[in-house]
Amino acid sequence: MDWGMKNRLSKIIKPKDGHTVMLAVDHGYFMGPTTGLENIKTMVDPLLRYADTLMLTRGALRNYIDPHTTIPIVLRVSGGTSILNESNLLHEGTVVDIEDAIRLNVSGVAFSILVGQPHERDTILGMTEYIDKANRYGIPVLAVTAVGKGLGKDVRYLSLASRMAAELGASIVKTYFCKDFEKIVETCPVPIVIAGGKKQPEQDALNMAYDAIHAGAVGVDMGRNIFQSSNPVGMMKAVNAIVHKKHTPKEAYALFTSTKK
Repeated sequence: MDWGMKNRLSKIIKPKDGHTVMLAVDHGYFMGPTTGLENIKTMVDPLLRYADTLMLTRGALRNYIDPHTTIPIVLRVSGGTSILNESNLLHEGTVVDIEDAIRLNVSGVAFSILVGQPHERDTILGMTEYIDKANRYGIPVLAVTAVGKGLGKDVRYLSLASRMAAELGASIVKTYFCKDFEKIVETCPVPIVIAGGKKQPEQDALNMAYDAIHAGAVGVDMGRNIFQSSNPVGMMKAVNAIVHKKHTPKEAYALFTSTKK
């Protein structure tokens, strides 16, 4: 691994404790004006001080984020389907050229793969082609893994997708938390972050973050459980406290409730 790749990875995963809090606000690339993200700048600006990395699209980066920001960017580079196309959701290909990612000075790029569907080959080959391009410039690829309908959040399928992504060259893997999550960590040779998934009660989301960290995840990549919270700043601070300050879910929830909206 060359110096540039190591340097960029150190901006995403903090060397001090080996953990990361990623704020995902890339939902608009297939969901449009998602609730809570009608204006990304208004939502994101107060949250940045508690996040290690911001994950979003190039359009959102250019139109909503101050170019003077120092927060590392993980750029969404795959897409091609919308939430209306349920039969082919996440049948994604490349939507951002590597040269544009370089122009935007990103620390990493994110590419989704879907395992267990007829078009899994398309997404996997698309990811590996992008990994080849990103590696030429020392840019790490975050593989965002998903499995086909009906497979659920099962350790067998999530570990399959995670291991495949790592063996095909991804530097970091993003997957869902599930029962026996430590088995996914044990069989994946690269760092794993968990997806926040759909909005759930704040206490449940904090419990999930805590359990994931203690099962071996290096961090969380949360979106809807932050920006759709009744108190996004309080929730961002609470998640940060679990990941970086070793707070228990009870302590983190107390921090959430004590933080003014």
